[in-house]
Amino acid sequence: MRRDLFSLLGSLTKKSPSKLHAVGGRRTEGCDSHAGQDTARGLALHKSGAGARGTLPLGSACREHGRGAAAARRAQTPLHPAPGRAANRSRALPPGSADRLRRRRRRRPGRSGELELSAPHQLPKGDIKMDAEPERKFGVVVVGVGRAGSVRMRNLQNPDSSSACLNLIGFVSRRELGSIAGVQQISLEDALSSPEVEAAFICSESSSHEDYIRQFLKAGKHVLVEYPMTLSLAAAQELWELAEQKGKVLHEEHIELLMEEFAFLKNEVVGKELLRGSLLFTAGPLEEERFGFPAFSGISRLTWLVSLFGELSLVSATLEERREDQYMKMTVHLETESKCPLSWIEEKGPGLKRNRYLSFHFKSGSLENLPNVGANKDIFLKDQSIFVQKLLGRVSGKELAAEKKRILHCLGLAEEIQKACHQRQ
Repeated sequence: MRRDLFSLLGSLTKKSPSKLHAVGGRRTEGCDSHAGQDTARGLALHKSGAGARGTLPLGSACREHGRGAAAARRAQTPLHPAPGRAANRSRALPPGSADRLRRRRRRRPGRSGELELSAPHQLPKGDIKMDAEPERKFGVVVVGVGRAGSVRMRNLQNPDSSSACLNLIGFVSRRELGSIAGVQQISLEDALSSPEVEAAFICSESSSHEDYIRQFLKAGKHVLVEYPMTLSLAAAQELWELAEQKGKVLHEEHIELLMEEFAFLKNEVVGKELLRGSLLFTAGPLEEERFGFPAFSGISRLTWLVSLFGELSLVSATLEERREDQYMKMTVHLETESKCPLSWIEEKGPGLKRNRYLSFHFKSGSLENLPNVGANKDIFLKDQSIFVQKLLGRVSGKELAAEKKRILHCLGLAEEIQKACHQRQ
């Protein structure tokens, strides 16, 4: 019996090193450098059912020689092949196969072309650094080329950022501009119907956001929109439901949460018990017809307060307005869940400089106004990076749900404030 086993071991070691063996119902690959070296070891392996040649499960690694028989052969192959013998070449996948495989793995089961958005990855703190060619690019159009739209277009042409995943197709504008910095103007109809366009950056005035979002979502495009996404809570809820039905990303930009000032404030309030606080914002006149009621056009200040102190409830709100002088002052009284009072004031008119004045009083001390904490660098680019993370499915479902809840809470508060102000007029 023992002699028969030795004969079997000897015959196996003479077989082709690349031959696959079936051991215990599994496909395995052996390491030739270890085959037959130790008869006792080989016998033990054979008796245990692990294979007569020290075989390993296919894809496993031999501790000394790497991956199975192929690794052992490479270790024994001379750097220059002998005359008349071709060099050992590895098999290559057909062009594009790896990309197709990766894309297939990212798709949701049963829903072709839709991305899974609940992968457990954190939001990026800065730009996404692309050290290698991205596995795919999303075609993008920019709708509206004012200040924000121009910055978006410039960022999309920056090759050293998250823009490596994005391809700027063109821009949409009501004005006839032809081209800007080499980027061609296209019609809204072409942007909606083109299969090359997969995402829209909506940077127009606030009053047009809702209509643009709805059109692009219905056309099967992802959407990034400047805040506020809509001028009513009901419209925002409807559009989010539409985005979920279509399996598309709907991202509302909030660059105010990426500012150095907010990072400073966030660090200052951690672990402190608030007693009372106020936030005043001043700026030049703003057209309500284009940018919405002050509670909506100034929703970034409300977002600051909610992000710092949690969900808020409305106590009262008033609006003082002198249309002939282009002056308005909105005064809002809010309270935290622990009943601490917060006041928010928006004051706009000719000659008023854009500025923030804040005062927060805690049990442990006070914070009066913001120190100079440095310039806000590349905040639109950082927001774009967050959008790309969502496109690639690298933001967890928990984070997406928390963001959506905060945005809808702020839009709901803005709507309550607007109603309260109109009732008092």
